[in-house]
This record gives sequence, structure tokens and C-alpha cells, in this order.
Amino acid sequence: MKSLIIAIAGATALSGAAFAAGESAPFPYSDVLNLENRTDEDRIRDPMRKPVEVLEFTGIQPGDTVLEMEAGNGYFTTMIAHVVGEDGHVYLQAPANFIQFWDTDTHPRMANNSLPDQVELLIADFYDMSAVPSDSVDVVTWMLGPHELWFTPDDRPEGFGDPDETFAEIFRVMRPSGSLILLDHEAPEGAPATTGGDTHRIASALVDGFAETAGFVEVARSDLFSNPDDDRTLNVFTPEIRGRTDQFLIRYEKP
Repeated sequence: MKSLIIAIAGATALSGAAFAAGESAPFPYSDVLNLENRTDEDRIRDPMRKPVEVLEFTGIQPGDTVLEMEAGNGYFTTMIAHVVGEDGHVYLQAPANFIQFWDTDTHPRMANNSLPDQVELLIADFYDMSAVPSDSVDVVTWMLGPHELWFTPDDRPEGFGDPDETFAEIFRVMRPSGSLILLDHEAPEGAPATTGGDTHRIASALVDGFAETAGFVEVARSDLFSNPDDDRTLNVFTPEIRGRTDQFLIRYEKP
């Protein structure tokens, strides 16, 4: 269903050379930039979010089922829905505490009914996505979100899910050979997981550990969002670093 990506550190784009003779050409991911249901806010963020390169790294293909964890305000949702097409399906997942992003009276995507039919809103905590059948998802994406496992706001002091349980749940819903794509703000090497709730960063080594414990195997890592000028200590919302943090982008697979 999904074409093979050949990726090494620093490689983020697909090319024709990565496809064997007889295989279909890469999906034209750049088409997503011109979708009518994208907002002006989306387009302003494009240089920072690099959507075409990220989608190339994910390897999402027409007909895929995608679980988009913590989809935020849906920046990637409409683009992913376009790629999977009418034969695919997208679960737009968000904990109930984050659903303000999808207020039907104020958010243009919901108010204007602009989400495609293949997008299903899934209100669920990270560790319990029981509405998603086992072995049914081709690609799980979690963009700038894994650190939220250690975020404990005043209205949710217990947090949004145990890390081990969450990664086990992701593993459960994914098909064999399916892909897990994680993007997040890098914390200093050796930093405790509590940075997830403090500076909204997480050390990639910690994420690697949880993914590997759940049974995932790393297959690609990209420096697309690398920024050596970020010392990784500032809160990601600090004006001087916001939008320019050093970030890791990793692809794992379920054997």
C-alpha cells in the first residue's frame, strides 16, 4: 500500500531513484499547498512547518488509514485527507481538554464544514483509542506532541496518558509494517521527561526508548528541523526561539 522510503539522516525528500522499476511514481505532495480548504493562517505557517517535506517523509499514500494524534487546529489534517483520498480514512485525535481547537462556532474548518468526509474526529486520551480497531492503521503521526505525555495542566493534573501505555496503544492499532512518525522539540541530552510539561520539549532518546519498548523499530531520522543555534533550554513559546526550535523527526515501523 505504501511505497518504500529510502531515508538516511538528513534525507527528507523522495526522488524517482528511490522507486524500483515498475513501481508507481511518488505522490505529488506539493499539490497540498494549493488546497482550497486551507486557511490563511496555514499558508503563513508553511515556511516554518515545511508540509511537503514532512509528508514526503511520512510516506502516506492514497487509500491509507492515518491516525493523526493531537491534531491541534488541523494544520496537517486537510493535507493528509487529500493524500489518502476518498478511499482512505483519517482519525483526527485529540483529548477532550484540547478540543477548543475544534470549536464549531469559531474554527473555520469546523464552522464551514470544510473537513472532508474521510476525516473522523476522535475525542480520546492518548492511552485509550479503543474506537480504532487493532491492526487497522497504516500511518500514525504525532506532530509536536509526544512531550504532552508529561504535561499536567491545572484542569488535568493526572496528565493525558502513561507513556508506556500510550506507545503500546499506538502499536496495537497499527498494521504490521505500518509507520509511526514523531516530530517534537528536542530537549538537552539527558534531560528528564518532566521537560515535556516545563519547556514543552522532550529528549529524543527518551522517545526512542518508549517506542522500542513498545516494539517499534526505527527506520529513518531527518534533520529537516535541526537548529544547532537552539541550546534546547528555552520554553518553546519564548519569542526569541518560537518557530525555530531544534526538532527531531523520526520514522519507526511495526515489524
